[in-house]
Amino acid sequence: MIAGDVTGGEAGITYQMDVLERHGHRGVFFVDPMPALVWGVQAIADVVGPIVARGHDVQLHCHPEWLALAGNANPLGDRTGRNMHEFTLADQVDILTYARDTLIAAGAPAPVAFRAGNYGANDDTLRALARIGIAYDTSHCPGIAVSDCRIALGREHRRPLRHCGVIEVPIGCIEAVNGDLRHGQLTALSLREMTAAIRHARDHDIASLTLVSHSFELLCRDRLRVNRILCRRFDRLCQAIETMRGVSVATYTSHPPQVSKRTAPAPVLPHDSVRTTLRIAEQALSNALYS
Repeated sequence: MIAGDVTGGEAGITYQMDVLERHGHRGVFFVDPMPALVWGVQAIADVVGPIVARGHDVQLHCHPEWLALAGNANPLGDRTGRNMHEFTLADQVDILTYARDTLIAAGAPAPVAFRAGNYGANDDTLRALARIGIAYDTSHCPGIAVSDCRIALGREHRRPLRHCGVIEVPIGCIEAVNGDLRHGQLTALSLREMTAAIRHARDHDIASLTLVSHSFELLCRDRLRVNRILCRRFDRLCQAIETMRGVSVATYTSHPPQVSKRTAPAPVLPHDSVRTTLRIAEQALSNALYS
């Protein structure tokens, strides 16, 4: 799930760092320290160490589902839940304090940004982040109409903004069929859609566009083989950004997103039926070969 070490190759974080570095980029890796409740801090250090050593950005991620597996190690006693928004503000402060301190104990610099597992944050999550000194959240995903996110922002909030004591950095999106939105994730958009979205953001003076992936996304769904179609998509995306005029990759450590002075919703890449059709065809082929 993390190293992506499977028969026939490796496609996890080491491979992803190799590709990023080959094209002169540094990525932001949101690492979940909650598994330390079961396996100890060294398990998290094994993930954090190589990322930090290679100069990439480590920030905080959190899946509170691990509380249900922690037994007596659960810092909340017997209280468990799938998403951050299921907990009180006080409990969220305790969860995030544990997660932050564990990430630092595993060798990461003090995190300044957070993304909730399943995007499952609410406004109290942001208030809890502010209390423990984390300045950025990126759990608001306008491109997913029905998600676990409960932050009181809408699909029109697509620029970085101040909300509940932190700077909220929305996940990027494009326009889909019938005026819907589709979120900016490696497995959700084609290479053609992602590069068009980046150029559109550049040409419309949108300062930042957040794209999401996971350590396991370049594997097939049973996690036993490398998905060559998605590996090629990731590699070509990094290559395209390298050669794209007026575009660069930034991290929360080196160049964090800034609050936009504009209040109007950021324009999204308009829907294009040709791009959509080609993406559906490619996804169908990927599912046929790697499901």
